[in-house]
Amino acid sequence: MTVERYIRVIAGTFILISVLLGAPASPIYVSQWFLLFTAFVGANLLQFGFTNLCPLGFFLRKLGVPDSKANCCG
Repeated sequence: MTVERYIRVIAGTFILISVLLGAPASPIYVSQWFLLFTAFVGANLLQFGFTNLCPLGFFLRKLGVPDSKANCCG
């Protein structure tokens, strides 16, 4: 897997877990404060889309995860 795929998988997992822990209708509800973590991950994904800078991507590259190969056009 590449850095971008890891970012998507980890962000999606964090969002699902934080919604499950923060939504009052969830069977594993803990506190609505977990929804702030959902907002943080969403904001980080938004700024990653505009700037192509992601702290998680930096750490994944340091761990040796490869960047994506050439895109479909080139």
